[in-house]
Amino acid sequence: MSIAVITGASSGMGRDFAEEIARIEDLDEIWLIARREDKLKELAGSLPCPARIFALDLIEQQSIDSYAKALTETAPEIAYLVNASGFGRFAYAPEVPLKDDLDMIDLNVKALTALCFLSIPYMKPGSYIINMGSLSSFQPVPYINIYGATKAYVLSFTRALNVELRPLGIRAMAVCPGWVKTEFFDHAVTDNGAVTYYNKLWESKDVIVKAMKDLKKGKDVSVLGAGVRFQVLLCKLLPHRLVMKVWMKQQKHSDRTA
Repeated sequence: MSIAVITGASSGMGRDFAEEIARIEDLDEIWLIARREDKLKELAGSLPCPARIFALDLIEQQSIDSYAKALTETAPEIAYLVNASGFGRFAYAPEVPLKDDLDMIDLNVKALTALCFLSIPYMKPGSYIINMGSLSSFQPVPYINIYGATKAYVLSFTRALNVELRPLGIRAMAVCPGWVKTEFFDHAVTDNGAVTYYNKLWESKDVIVKAMKDLKKGKDVSVLGAGVRFQVLLCKLLPHRLVMKVWMKQQKHSDRTA
């Protein structure tokens, strides 16, 4: 049985990845993972292939164990794994509850890593892993410091994993967009004005179309937009201290220097 596994499938990038992969691939089933069962049922009813719903909170170890058990019982062939679940907080670091920071690390890093290594034994040559990174993967980001650090992990982990899996014919790619119009902002934005400047908001579907093209081209990183790619280049060429100063000025925090 050939399947795709999509986390964060209840909305945003995860939902759009599920719709795009179900549209372009001939799958026996698509596994949809997220916390909100009602949203997953709604998505499942709109897809052109059968869907299996997993209403799981991947911050919790028992949810990861439930996924592992489903793999053992079903023994599918995983054509795609898309790790699109994750969240961030825009705030001055001492104001963020420690639990939020630790949950962010558990979801953005621990769960993503676990799903990769649980899924790889069920993949075959031609299978793909897509991990959601961010433009924040390439630089330290004040006021999104934990989120940026988790996405730096995603980028480094995914690129190295891609090299290791090459002999098996399995590909891994990190998708690293700029700001994207999703529910991410509903959870990330706080009323303290920590982050207020967004130079451009991209459509989720545009990011995904570019990602799928880059995946077929053999790339290990997908970045949409000339402006975003230019920012990535600057982050590689300029001292990160300077990059952070520019970010601070954009966010009107000139009173705190990087």
